Amino acid sequence: MVAPLYTTASGLLFHAGKILVLTVGLPARGKTHISRALERYLRWTGVKTMVISLGDYRRKVLGGAQKVPPDYFTLGPKSPETLALRRKVSDGCEQLIWDFFDSGGQVCIYDANNGTRERRQAIAENFDKAGIHIVILESLCDNEELIMANIRSVKISSPDYRGWDPEKAVADYYSRIKNNEAHYEPVEETTWPYIRIMNVGEKIMVNHIRGYLQSRVVFFLMNIHNNFRTIYFARSGQSLIEHSYKADSDLSPAGWEYAERLKEFVLERRAKSLQQRGMDPTTRRLVIWTSTRRRSHHTAWPFLNITTEDPAPPAKVKIVERPQMSEINPGVWDGLSPDQVKKYYPDEWERFVKDPYAYRAPRAESYHDLCVRLEPTLVELEREREDLLIIGHASVIRCILAYLIGLPVSEIPAIEVARGDLIEVVPTSYGVYSQAYHFWDGPGRSDVGGGVGKDEKNFYENYAEDTKGKRRPDVIDSLVT
Repeated sequence: MVAPLYTTASGLLFHAGKILVLTVGLPARGKTHISRALERYLRWTGVKTMVISLGDYRRKVLGGAQKVPPDYFTLGPKSPETLALRRKVSDGCEQLIWDFFDSGGQVCIYDANNGTRERRQAIAENFDKAGIHIVILESLCDNEELIMANIRSVKISSPDYRGWDPEKAVADYYSRIKNNEAHYEPVEETTWPYIRIMNVGEKIMVNHIRGYLQSRVVFFLMNIHNNFRTIYFARSGQSLIEHSYKADSDLSPAGWEYAERLKEFVLERRAKSLQQRGMDPTTRRLVIWTSTRRRSHHTAWPFLNITTEDPAPPAKVKIVERPQMSEINPGVWDGLSPDQVKKYYPDEWERFVKDPYAYRAPRAESYHDLCVRLEPTLVELEREREDLLIIGHASVIRCILAYLIGLPVSEIPAIEVARGDLIEVVPTSYGVYSQAYHFWDGPGRSDVGGGVGKDEKNFYENYAEDTKGKRRPDVIDSLVT
């Protein structure tokens, strides 16, 4: 149970104190991917967490790789100008770390190579004197295929290589790695607690890890990988009894039509996306997650009848029902429209409007309760290596999207998830790319543009789409750094 539950007198969670995680490793070993994934998870647990990236800060201060001296990325002898620039960047990053802790932050992840024992020892001693716990996180990789995949992923997503010829970008980055290898010193010192990850999750070693929060960090890191995969989200089809949480009703005729159209559109969109990356969609498996509610897992049934006539059928389809993915329980508000809630429960309505994330109606769940329930699903989401389609309820999709994107939990109720839109999410080392694709205008569509409307009495599944300050998935790209 890890969603934010309480705050100590110090403002920190879990009584764990302040923690500085120093990443160590050669380029293209997955440090940035690991750092961003860990940041996303810890923020979800309610821990004030931030990644301070040496590369991002260098690009902000000095510009891209082409704007720094040729000897900037080597670890051998350097010109005085280069030494001054490197010192300026490292000092600036360390000041950002101090500023973060001084402002009430609890876990800071310093994403940098830190490839020499002298360098990481100096940083660790500096912050240890201020009572900040040090954890060294080393990422090693001896799998050349994985290293080249990481290089090509960086080539695609790193701001350093925006606009570069792809092959020139790969060659430049590979030469940067070779320059660092001769001077790299693996973590052998046992002065500080450390976590060593081999091949981004293949093997993990820990030393002197203490306390609940540090243990949660290890637990999470045991479940991650950096394989390329795409995650799709779609709402389940319209059911015969839309407005009732208690009635586990089957799909309506329009719901079955929606399910067939969803299958066609997912296969078409998936094939196009993979072919653009030079991958064969027919050789990759598609995994589908649904809840145990009929409206959810019946929407996945057409995927069990994939034939060679379908566009780019996947090598195999696997459907998994997850009971944790059932929609939020509306309690006594079940079957009521917003206007009816205002009329019959005016005091409760006022409390809901003030904090729609944490508020719990009588005999109901809050969005916070739902987030706690979904935590095991999020860990499985990190473990999943195949392309994944989640066919679920709007309330559940909101929570999982907020986790992937890194939105504050307070914004979860305001994320719009319209039936008839397919949301495509691609996690990368430098952020999460997403886009919403519209494919359905029939009955059950959430917006009113086509005159079909929505069931106003399906409270939590529809109401948040009308709240102010909503965040649409098709503008997520601009929100993610």
